[in-house]
Amino acid sequence: MSESGLRRVVVTGLGAVSSLGIGAGAFTAAVRAGRSGISEIQSFDTEGFEHTQAGEVHDFRPQDHLDRLPLSEWGRSSQFAAAAAKLAAQDAGWDPEALSAARAGSAMGTTNGEARVFQELTEQWLERGPDGIDGDLAAQASADRIAAAVNTELRLRGEAQTFGTACSASNYAIGYGFDVIRSGAADVMLVGGADAVNRATHAGFHRLGAIAPDLCRPFDEHRGGIMTAEGGAALLLESWESARSRGARVYAEVLGYGITCDAKHPTQPDRGGIAECIRRAHRSAGVKPDEVDYVCAHGTGTAANDSTEVAAVREVFGERVPAISSIKSMLGHTMGAASGFGALACCMALYEGFLPPTATVREVDPALGPDLDCVPGTARAARPKIVENHGFAFGGNNAIVMLGRPE
Repeated sequence: MSESGLRRVVVTGLGAVSSLGIGAGAFTAAVRAGRSGISEIQSFDTEGFEHTQAGEVHDFRPQDHLDRLPLSEWGRSSQFAAAAAKLAAQDAGWDPEALSAARAGSAMGTTNGEARVFQELTEQWLERGPDGIDGDLAAQASADRIAAAVNTELRLRGEAQTFGTACSASNYAIGYGFDVIRSGAADVMLVGGADAVNRATHAGFHRLGAIAPDLCRPFDEHRGGIMTAEGGAALLLESWESARSRGARVYAEVLGYGITCDAKHPTQPDRGGIAECIRRAHRSAGVKPDEVDYVCAHGTGTAANDSTEVAAVREVFGERVPAISSIKSMLGHTMGAASGFGALACCMALYEGFLPPTATVREVDPALGPDLDCVPGTARAARPKIVENHGFAFGGNNAIVMLGRPE
């Protein structure tokens, strides 16, 4: 119990379903090596698109991971979320029956919900009209089923919250889970996010001119944009007391978080709003800028994001800017799962002792500052104590989570 009377919250389990691998171990090994998960799109017809690569998960067989979820009744995003959460629960060493009986729930983030379901429903409407729509398929469309899938698979009895704050949604979910546990309203929360690659999202970013021609290269002088991607990321949060009583391995402690909503422009990030979000996260965590050892950037690889994000970081940190990197250089942009994967990478960095790389950067954009350390190439050995995980979304929905090495 902290001096404020609020409980400490720690991360004891990690789960990943990604183009870099399934399971936290496989994901982390790929990140440390700077491997790419980008490949030619297979999930939809790419005719007419100039850029046809994405971070698809090709080796995911839901039947290998899910026992209770009727697969024909749940969409791909829900399956990603449930599988990642189950992997996190297993990684944390929770007995399934004990977890089901605990005061446990879930909070998951998403950008598109079940976009593939909507895509198929749209095609049915266009081909056969409203009377030709498959009602059973329509029942899968609601985005709130993403968190519901976690509770269904793990038989959790607590709440199931889905956050639709797009590319920052996983950080919103982590912050919510943190608040629920530290206040005593729950003992365990599965948090994170999930999204699936789909034609509509790819087309939207393509029309914006935001898709990279080859690879996502955050902070690079010749960066060309994002890579759409998919997957599910989950963290198992529990109280310090619960973890200690179980003798659980603790990856990291959630120190606090900050959120802002700028609402200044539909797509352009706002430097002032991001800087204020960083300050709020620091105040929530009780840390000073010079105590932060690493920033896991939103780092989309677009000129607008990278320049604005770095400028906001410099506004808060001043002359001392910590190492800052983007795992989207390997993973692509997993939309609502993005900051969940960032949090997972941060937890492993704290636990194993390394800094995740910006794998694809060749020459750092001099406009970002000559001293910018974006950890190029592969991971760097280090012993960070406090790390900062960024998540920003269209409309200025910003969320930042602070994590620390447990002591």
